[in-house]
Amino acid sequence: MSPITSDVVTSAIVRSERVAAAALAHMPDVVRRQASRCMPTNAAGDRIAPEMYAIATSAGLMKSFSFAGVTPEEARRRMDADAIAFGETFAPFAIEQDLAIDGPAGPIPAVRYRSGETSRGLVVFFHGGGWVVGSPASHAAPAKRIAARAGVDVVSVDYRLAPENPFPAAVDDALAAWRFAVATAPAWGLDPRSVVLAGDSAGGNLSAVVAQQVRGDEITPALQVLIYPVTDLAAKSASYHEFSSGFYLTEEQMNLFREQYVPANTDLADPRISPLRAADVGGVAPAHVVVAGFDPLRDEGLAYAEKLRAAGVPVSVERAGSMIHGFANLAKVSPESGAVLDRIGDAIIAAL
Repeated sequence: MSPITSDVVTSAIVRSERVAAAALAHMPDVVRRQASRCMPTNAAGDRIAPEMYAIATSAGLMKSFSFAGVTPEEARRRMDADAIAFGETFAPFAIEQDLAIDGPAGPIPAVRYRSGETSRGLVVFFHGGGWVVGSPASHAAPAKRIAARAGVDVVSVDYRLAPENPFPAAVDDALAAWRFAVATAPAWGLDPRSVVLAGDSAGGNLSAVVAQQVRGDEITPALQVLIYPVTDLAAKSASYHEFSSGFYLTEEQMNLFREQYVPANTDLADPRISPLRAADVGGVAPAHVVVAGFDPLRDEGLAYAEKLRAAGVPVSVERAGSMIHGFANLAKVSPESGAVLDRIGDAIIAAL
């Protein structure tokens, strides 16, 4: 697809999704409640929220989240288009600062957010997108909401993406970003022991991996926030089969992400890829794990939370039963999405 054609397609996506987002955002509460009674339920008895069902069923028609047959660059543009349509907007923050973190292959771009004049700590945030798409721009809304709710600085990291930079590039960048945050916190007036790891989907995977990698360090995370994380690429759980298609993230997309992220002949059970496969998770940072009720990744997120708990790690779990994968980016149209993000902020406050 030529750049001109690609821009036209992306512009059309933005326009159509803005119309859809506006309609969903202004859905009256009474209509939302009435519609919820007619929504499908999953095997666990959760009922999907009307706005989540509308987004999930329309995703296939819009093709904005279907990355098959397009270049990584076009897929990234489409994800940014989703963010424009469905992401919240905020008044200017006290600090919105572009950063360059020293990384193993050169500078790692990042953005620092602080909503007010003071801050109680620092969150290192890794965006989702299957290690292939996504950016601080695509995830500015959830990063800013967490920053505002928790009263913290958030450093959103633009780690290297596959297929141009396959595993372990993202892991190496994530680890470098953690070490940068610990080293830089005092210069920002923050306690390096009040640094939290957080991320959604592939970013949740990176947060879990970094938490395992640094557990023997003098300074470890105050908390790891894992939002519908990928924890096991070596197997597929029951939720993979229950939600293989029709609920925004699909099994086909996860297969594509895995193929582009992990080089051939790499052991998928490597805990830097599949943190659930680690032989021992004792001593890692306390965790707050959030899963969505209608998500192929739901069961592996719950399995990781249980593995941590069994190893004596303090764990809190929120099961957002009415949500789909990616809901953290949909707070403009979903009251429950915003409420879950606020509870994540509250968990960070409690940890600090």
